Amino acid sequence: MTMRFFTGGSGKVANATLTGLALPAIMVALVVAITTTNAQSQPARRIVSLVPSLTETLFAIGAGADVVAVDSFATYPPEVKNLPKVGALVDPDVEKILSLRPDLVITYGSQASLEGQLARASIKTYSYRHGGISAALDSIRDMGRASGHAREADTLVQQISTRLDALRAKVKGRPRPRTLLVIDRQPGALRGLYASGGSGFMHEMLEAAGGDNVFASSRMESVQPSTETLLARAPQVILEIRAEGLIQPTSAQAERNVWSTLPSIPAVRDNKIYLLSGNQLVVPGPRLAQGAEDFARALHPEVFVRDAPGR
Repeated sequence: MTMRFFTGGSGKVANATLTGLALPAIMVALVVAITTTNAQSQPARRIVSLVPSLTETLFAIGAGADVVAVDSFATYPPEVKNLPKVGALVDPDVEKILSLRPDLVITYGSQASLEGQLARASIKTYSYRHGGISAALDSIRDMGRASGHAREADTLVQQISTRLDALRAKVKGRPRPRTLLVIDRQPGALRGLYASGGSGFMHEMLEAAGGDNVFASSRMESVQPSTETLLARAPQVILEIRAEGLIQPTSAQAERNVWSTLPSIPAVRDNKIYLLSGNQLVVPGPRLAQGAEDFARALHPEVFVRDAPGR
């Protein structure tokens, strides 16, 4: 993957090659880089973050006090609710961002126009794109270096890695169910269904949790399968994941019931359909390992007898 470093002032862009996992996707998640010029020697002290996962990261490594504004959808940690909101992916409020006098703005890789405007104002940007777990960990380290909290960032990365390794060891040797990981669909129907493909952090979380993605052969982070394809892949477990608040307890059973139209799928026949909700499942930030553990509780309830998910 090629990373873009925006240095501000001249607006020039330098390229660097990143080895590791990083592919495009439909929804959420991450990667990228920060300027490596001499200006980086001074930690950022006024940070605007338009990327929820990196907002969460900054607070997790002790740099929360330096965050002066966040995107309109940021809800975690609770402290962000009191910060100014400056738009999001498609509607960044440039004037408001500039009025806050930031020395670093964290953007999405698709916000080239915003990055150009900030460069002309001599404001550094960190351009974020989706990727796998290793890319998410790299972005945590980048935030540490950018904010002057490198040691805390390294500690957080080690904690996440250790937790994931422990999870892999816990499910090692157990049968790996063929799993359909659904990341979106139309409520009350199987239309508009998107599932995790064979790349990206959600796919890797599923692997760490002891499941085999039925779309692992796809190079995409997400796929939109037909009914015929779903029948042919014959998942043994269906995991549906959503961000916090998008699956209501009162409608959970009704949403499971929509799968009854495909009774020949093993997961439907055996009642192994799980609806999981929480930002840790869809945001590749500090709680990434927790999300993988949630997957594992559904896939291997015998390992997590005390807290296996309900159906």
